[in-house]
Amino acid sequence: MTQILSKIKNGETAIVCQIEESSLKVKLMEMGLIEGKELQVLYRAPFSGPMAIDVGGYVLSLRKDEANLIMVELKPNKA
Repeated sequence: MTQILSKIKNGETAIVCQIEESSLKVKLMEMGLIEGKELQVLYRAPFSGPMAIDVGGYVLSLRKDEANLIMVELKPNKA
């Protein structure tokens, strides 16, 4: 089931499915958010501030409106 990145909880891992069409799409792709890429939500700033995600070993900060453009699929946790 796909959902928007801004709804993923801290510590969860997801796979990028698509980025919605916008003026930011190319910039997000240049930052490594491409289809099939695995990412992990690290933490969020309070009061709907930016969120930090790990993409391929580096930390990327996204505003909520930017994270709303990214559709992801949750990766099941290994038990």
